[in-house]
Amino acid sequence: MEKLRYIKNNYWLYLFVLPAVVLTIIFKYLPMYGVLIAFKDYSFRKGILGSDWVGFHHFERFFNAPNFEQLLFNTLQLNIYGLLLGFPVPIILALMLNQVRKAAMKKNIQLFLYAPNFISVVVVVGMLFVLFSPTGPVNKLVVAFGGMPLSFMSEPEYFRPMYILSGIWQGAGWSSIIYVAALAGVDPELHNAATLDGASLLQRIRHIDLPTIRPVIAIMIILAAGGIMAGGGDKAILMWNEMNMEKSDVISTYVYRIGFQQANYSFSAAVELFNTVINLIMLFTVNFIVKRVNDGDGIV
Repeated sequence: MEKLRYIKNNYWLYLFVLPAVVLTIIFKYLPMYGVLIAFKDYSFRKGILGSDWVGFHHFERFFNAPNFEQLLFNTLQLNIYGLLLGFPVPIILALMLNQVRKAAMKKNIQLFLYAPNFISVVVVVGMLFVLFSPTGPVNKLVVAFGGMPLSFMSEPEYFRPMYILSGIWQGAGWSSIIYVAALAGVDPELHNAATLDGASLLQRIRHIDLPTIRPVIAIMIILAAGGIMAGGGDKAILMWNEMNMEKSDVISTYVYRIGFQQANYSFSAAVELFNTVINLIMLFTVNFIVKRVNDGDGIV
C-alpha cells in the first residue's frame, strides 16, 4: 500500500518515464521476436513462425566451422586491445581538462576534442585510406626518411593499430564528457586544503580526483566489458579486404558476409546470438568483479 501511495502521489514522475519505456519496448524488446530464426531454417515464403525448427543446428555449424577459432580470436584481440588502450584515455583527458582554469580556453579545447566524434565512420575510414595510401602523406614521410612505402591498408599487421588508434582519436574526447562532469562535483576546498598541506598535483589527482570519479569509472568499465564482442562492426567491414582478412575478419564482418551477401539469415542470426550471449556473460562477470573490489557498487 505504501508503494501504491507513493506512485499515486508522484504519478507525474512516472509519466515522464512512460515514453522511454514505450520506445524501449517497441524498438528493443519486440524485435527480439526475430531471434527465433536462429533456431529455424528460415524461409521467406513460410515466414518466421512457418519455417521449420532446426534446434541448435546453426550453432553447431558455426562452432565446427574451420574459421571459428580465427574469428573468435580476432574479435577478442581487437576489442580487448581497444578496451585496454582506449579506456584510460578519456579519464586522462578529463583530468587534464580539469586543470585548465581559463573557461574560454577550456571550452575551445573541449570543442577541439569533441569534434572527431561527429565525423561519420565512413568518412574516418576514407581519411585513413587517403592518409595511408601508397602515395599518401604518411608514406611520403616514410620515403623522405629513407624508408620504403608501406601498404598500411592491406597488410594484416597494420589493421589492429589503425583500427584502435583511429577509434581512440574519434571517441576519446566525447567519452571524456562524463568524467569531466563527475570531476565538476569535486569540492575545491579539498584541493585548497591539500595544496596548503604541500600535496603535489599528482598527489591531489590520486587522492582526491580519482576516488571521486571511481564509481563512474566502475560503471563505464562494466558497460564497456558488456560490449566486448560487439565492437568491430561497420568500421571493420569498411576496412576489411581480402589481403588483411587474416586480422580483420571478425564475427561482425562474418555475420555481414553470410547474412547480407549470402542471404543466410538463420545462420547469421545464430552467430550474432552467440555474440550477444558472450557479451551478457562478460557483463555479469565484470560486474561481479567490480562489485567485489568497489564496495558492492555495480550496475546489476
